[in-house]
Amino acid sequence: MKKSIIALVALVGLTTTATAQNNVLESAQKTNNYFMMKYSDPTLPTNVKKVRPSSLWTRAVYYEGLMALNAIDPQQRYIDYAMTWADFHKWTPRNGVNTLDADDQCCGQTYVELAALKGGDQKALLTNVIANLDHQMVTPNSKKQTSTPKAKTNVNSLYGWWTWIDAIQMAMPLYMQIANVTGEQKYRDHAMQMYRWTRNECGGGLFNTKDGLWWRDADYVPPYKEKDGKDCYWSRGNGWVYAAIVRCMNQLNPKSKEYKELKKDFLLMSKGLLSCQHKDGFWHASLVSDADYPTPEMTGTALFLYGMAWGIQQGLLKAKTYRPACDKAWQALASCVHNDGFLGWNQGTGKDPSAGQPVTFDSVPDFEDYGTGCFLLGASEYYKLTR
Repeated sequence: MKKSIIALVALVGLTTTATAQNNVLESAQKTNNYFMMKYSDPTLPTNVKKVRPSSLWTRAVYYEGLMALNAIDPQQRYIDYAMTWADFHKWTPRNGVNTLDADDQCCGQTYVELAALKGGDQKALLTNVIANLDHQMVTPNSKKQTSTPKAKTNVNSLYGWWTWIDAIQMAMPLYMQIANVTGEQKYRDHAMQMYRWTRNECGGGLFNTKDGLWWRDADYVPPYKEKDGKDCYWSRGNGWVYAAIVRCMNQLNPKSKEYKELKKDFLLMSKGLLSCQHKDGFWHASLVSDADYPTPEMTGTALFLYGMAWGIQQGLLKAKTYRPACDKAWQALASCVHNDGFLGWNQGTGKDPSAGQPVTFDSVPDFEDYGTGCFLLGASEYYKLTR
């Protein structure tokens, strides 16, 4: 009798797990189907105030999410859609091989993944991506600094410095990927040099290790405050860094010095982010202040779920502490999905909590693509956690 009860409990547990997994996958499929139907031709440019090619960063983030979805739900149509996009853009960064803008390089992350699937000479297919990084590493960036750094480093020796934290996600994982494709350490070295400068020197250092949170750029370092006197930590900006650290660590040997260095920041961020999650599972646009925008925000929530779910699976975060936060975050994200797959609570593009406001369940952001990408990243990693 006792054995029968144990078997029944185990069966119920398996059924519950399977149901939870199905719900996560169905939500991810629904949001992606909505996007692929609405933007059925991946070669068409976007047209939000001005025409931009579909290799811009907002679309590139979508493809990061699509590749994550394909990892848990392999479908040839996903790969065909992404391959059409990459072929159309000739596997080249937006604005060509001479760009120094991290936003232009973001598409390269998916090019690398697709090149591996395509087979053959992966390095040859990525010639323009590699040429772009090589160019950046030897070309001083003449872009004017908007805020003078407090440290003594000569910014003109940094070759395309990252003065805004979003850039860490847009470019840093690509450097780590290309290091693995080419077998050359110089790409890892450059990525870490740039990361350290942004972390420790830009504006006096954009990472507040005390809070485990990042200021978006030098303009938001104190004395800048929200109107309630609290620091301004932008949710999605911190999400970009958190996701970037995960994507970089996935490319690194856990015994490497780079992995260990990023691991320390990942743990600091995890602790800091956990402390500002709301009871309903969401994080808000301003992480520690609700003075102006006390409403849910989907993209940051999705990226934090992505990182925390990954950290638990890697044994870096204690499940007892972080699994409840992931479960709540998923319930929050699931509540963002409209019946047709449209995603609510999606903050538009910008650089701080005020961008795209008011953000509501029904508000339509200026770009939908990056939000879908963030959602798919979070959903796909949480799906793996529920196995």
